[in-house]
Amino acid sequence: MNNPSAGPVIAIDGTSGSGKSSTSRGVAERLGLRYLDTGAMFRAMTWWMLEHGVDVNDPRAVASYAGAPEIVSGTDPRRPAIVVGERDVATAIRSDEVNAAVSPVSAVPEVRARLLDLQRAVIGDGGIVVEGRDIGSVVAPDAEVKIYLTADPAARARRRALEEGGADVSATEESLLNRDRIDSGRATAPLVMAEGAAHIDSTDLTLDEVIDRVVALVEQAGAVGDPA
Repeated sequence: MNNPSAGPVIAIDGTSGSGKSSTSRGVAERLGLRYLDTGAMFRAMTWWMLEHGVDVNDPRAVASYAGAPEIVSGTDPRRPAIVVGERDVATAIRSDEVNAAVSPVSAVPEVRARLLDLQRAVIGDGGIVVEGRDIGSVVAPDAEVKIYLTADPAARARRRALEEGGADVSATEESLLNRDRIDSGRATAPLVMAEGAAHIDSTDLTLDEVIDRVVALVEQAGAVGDPA
């Protein structure tokens, strides 16, 4: 159970490309909180599997190596870091190869159990904004504030294609929808809107507007005090 006196836990879940990372980092900066990108942890696990020649489409093989990599997540929203062993993999985990492999690796229960332990250790007594796909439902069900962030698939695809330097929008949209199907349909910790979560559709909102809405919900919940 989180210690409220140490700070709130703000859980931000949602679909791929809906703006979770930018929103979560912005909220953490605005409120002076730590930040955890759980998706980067799954990507780091996937990167390690690929680097070590593990067949990512063989759940038993992935499960057998789930405990092997040493993964350390930074919590500075301005410079979030992810380290595997002694290697900074913040750039490497965004490769096309990792993009294509992260869903099957993430669906393996042993991977989710290993990373769940690491995520809860980072969360500790709170004072953190945590983003992912099962934060409010599984990782931190007692979070003081839960957000479920979505956007129209076309808008999500345009944003992601822009982030990736002009990737094909239609192909990006199909990739995002496929990721949604996998995340929502997996047996372990599927993507769902957690009980008590506030739904924010970011399709027609600027990033600052989304951040404003989340901060307002945090303030309404009395989850943060006067910084002064």
